[in-house]
Amino acid sequence: MKVTEKINKKLGQIPDGSTFTYRQLNIDKEEYLAAAKAIERLIKRGTVQRASTGLFYKPKQTIFGALRPNEEELLKPYLFEGNNRVAYITGNSLYNRLGLTTQIPNSIKVASRDKRIITTIGNLKIRPIKSYVDVTADNYYLLEVLDAIKDFKKIPDRDQQRSIEVLTGLLKQFNESDKKRLIRYALKYPPRVRALLGALLSNMATLQDLDVLEKGLNPFTAYAYGIKKELLPTIDAWNIK
Repeated sequence: MKVTEKINKKLGQIPDGSTFTYRQLNIDKEEYLAAAKAIERLIKRGTVQRASTGLFYKPKQTIFGALRPNEEELLKPYLFEGNNRVAYITGNSLYNRLGLTTQIPNSIKVASRDKRIITTIGNLKIRPIKSYVDVTADNYYLLEVLDAIKDFKKIPDRDQQRSIEVLTGLLKQFNESDKKRLIRYALKYPPRVRALLGALLSNMATLQDLDVLEKGLNPFTAYAYGIKKELLPTIDAWNIK
């Protein structure tokens, strides 16, 4: 089978709006030059688009034209090693997606325990930060919430009431197993994260395992979040000011 035929067959299996690399096209190394030329022809036709060097995508066609994939999809080659997730998007890009800020950043932070991800995709600059625990497909969504709690005061254009409501809503979506793991991961984060998580969970009448969070806090330390008591009545019990 010719290289062009191989690529067209594989592209037929890739959903619109998804990214792909040469490796995913199932071509041999000695065919890469021919593949590059075939991809260039497809780009000229508009069948595929280039996201960055070696990263392409099939644009999703709408009545408004071709759509570029979202950040998660564009960064997928960097967030995974094989089928294993090793990183996740955090910072203001995450907080915008969660509804905690309306600001759209021009750089994206990617958190990983061992992998430093520094690249540019279009106009987006990717900056690495170190995650507090190893990242997996089973825990990254918990780490996202802990990051939002950690950066609560620094989130730009933040509405305090809306932020408390969003975080509470996210916590309510977690089952008991998720909450236990969330508490366990929080022990790896700064004390202020454990304090605000404890206040949020106790306000939801989630009482189990909260003593684990409380034991790690200095009773003489106040955690300055600037949260009003009428928005989160449990702050006094967790020394939050």
